[in-house]
Amino acid sequence: MKHTTGADGPLQVVYAEGMAQVVLIVMGVSGSGKSTVGAELAKRLAWAFVDSDEFHSPENIEKMRHDQPLTAADRAPWISAIVTHLNEQAQSSVLACSALTRDIRERFRRELLAPPRFIYLCLDRNTLRARLEQRKGHFASSALLDSQLATLEPPQDALVLDGRKSPAELCDEIVQNGTAEPSPA
Repeated sequence: MKHTTGADGPLQVVYAEGMAQVVLIVMGVSGSGKSTVGAELAKRLAWAFVDSDEFHSPENIEKMRHDQPLTAADRAPWISAIVTHLNEQAQSSVLACSALTRDIRERFRRELLAPPRFIYLCLDRNTLRARLEQRKGHFASSALLDSQLATLEPPQDALVLDGRKSPAELCDEIVQNGTAEPSPA
């Protein structure tokens, strides 16, 4: 792996050929910045970006629009769709996904062909609520925050980052930490 400075300044990464695929899962509750950080990280790494929100069924979206939390049964086909999509990718990927429970993270570990690595964006309730109240056009409102925090089982094996930092700072930390470095194939 080689670190370079891109044309616009941020740290970028260039990998040698023959390296194994990886799935980086940027996780946290709604409003933690998963999609923003994940998209920025994928751009820096020149990897595919996958937003798990795109795999929710219309029924799940309607539930969340009406401030009804999803159940494990609601999440199961959603996770299946994400796994199928990622396993069809021919490159390393960054996934933005809440991955709130141990069961979901274990399922990713069992079913993904590329080994997942978890990056947990941790924030306090007040910061999360303020972000959600400012967010426009998303189906998950701040009314779901308490249920998400109650469901969250903080990961023990993730890179834990302070989600209050800027997306650029978080991406720098992820790259510098080595979490985005693939293993030899």
